[in-house]
Amino acid sequence: MSALIQQSVQSSIDLVGGFFIWYNAFGRIILDFFYTIFDSIFNVLLFITVIVSLLYLVMSVYAMVKRRDKKVEEKFEGELPFVTVQIPTFNELVAIRCAEKCLDFDYPKEKYEILIGDDSNNHDVSRKLKKFATKHELVKVIKRENNKGYKPGNLNNMLKHSKGEFLVIFDSDFVPEKDFLARIVQPLLKNKKVAGVQARWNLLNANQNLVSVLGATIVSTCHRITMPFMFNRRKITFLCGSAEAVRKSTLIELGGWDSGNLTEDIEFSLRLLKSGYKIEYLNDLECDSEVPFTIKDLYKQQMRWAYGVIHSWKKHFGDISRSRHLNFVDKFYMGGVFCSGYLISVLLAALFITGTLSFLTHAPAPIEWGTFLYELGRNILLTSGLILSGIVALTKARIPKLTLPMILSAFSFGIVVTYYVNMGIFKALVKAPMEWYMLNKQGNKLVV
Repeated sequence: MSALIQQSVQSSIDLVGGFFIWYNAFGRIILDFFYTIFDSIFNVLLFITVIVSLLYLVMSVYAMVKRRDKKVEEKFEGELPFVTVQIPTFNELVAIRCAEKCLDFDYPKEKYEILIGDDSNNHDVSRKLKKFATKHELVKVIKRENNKGYKPGNLNNMLKHSKGEFLVIFDSDFVPEKDFLARIVQPLLKNKKVAGVQARWNLLNANQNLVSVLGATIVSTCHRITMPFMFNRRKITFLCGSAEAVRKSTLIELGGWDSGNLTEDIEFSLRLLKSGYKIEYLNDLECDSEVPFTIKDLYKQQMRWAYGVIHSWKKHFGDISRSRHLNFVDKFYMGGVFCSGYLISVLLAALFITGTLSFLTHAPAPIEWGTFLYELGRNILLTSGLILSGIVALTKARIPKLTLPMILSAFSFGIVVTYYVNMGIFKALVKAPMEWYMLNKQGNKLVV
């Protein structure tokens, strides 16, 4: 019996020894080959990431040195048009708060209506929305049997009941000021080619916790860095889905909202721009709103946005590339600048994968911690343009005290969000299905 055990042990030793002989002869050569490939890919990706990071550095510097234009608003002197305010909602009582703010608009009461598109499957919510509407002549609830097509399906349904020449749309958690309606329709009145107007988003709960800080930074970077840069430089911008106005006749002409689309705002913006219409971005008109305050809500939101944006670009890329209404620079701003945040997410994921594979295939050797930490710090610094933009955005949003929490959140929760953003992009590219995910709203707790 002992001889059998000894024989088994010797066989194992011989097997291990044989592996190391093979490894010394061939395995290291193979691993060195793969190391060269992974290391080369890593360096190429790092170079591209640095270039995109420099773009954010340029936009951040532009935002800091750009003086705010002192424009004297010339109000339209003719007869004001009838406007329909639309508030699509799903099981959200906070829509009542939004509607109450809309009732306070300093726009002539006989010149606008408020439609609440109720897709709720919670009968108590629907009952309270209907009860609220009965108390206000301007408010009407438009109820569907189901929420087919998600938000754009709801908007299309409300479109059938909308009497306004212009449509002003709010997500249920938005809180507009009294002068919002009168100001957002001005560009539509002054220029027939303007078919959409977008106001800047402000954040009500930015400092609620580390998750909301990160969510607020993402939104603020878009609204205070990227979109102002695009509009000031090229008069190119996008609708964002809320605190926006659209010309109803143009919306109908182009076929309405894309039912089921997870970012109907971006999809419609692409249709407008490729058709030669214009979208205005109002830097000086702000509307308060909420950001996600749980990590699940934040990554679900960002994954949905990533999916919707990439899906919409896939749908319209060919037509946009051939559009005679847009020159090459305009197209670069629409795709290269606006979508650069998603590009960075993909690049960071690719850097992590190739960097890890490069490390694993490297020839065994003691770790030189000084060199390792130097190169890691250098690479983080070279690719930190998006972080810098976040700092500038928070400063311009008048909440610079959130800078340190934002950095902490970016290097913790941000890793999770980056993963799910890449999941959204991947699913859009392979045409995998994705459903709409409703976010928790603080405002729902304030309305009874």
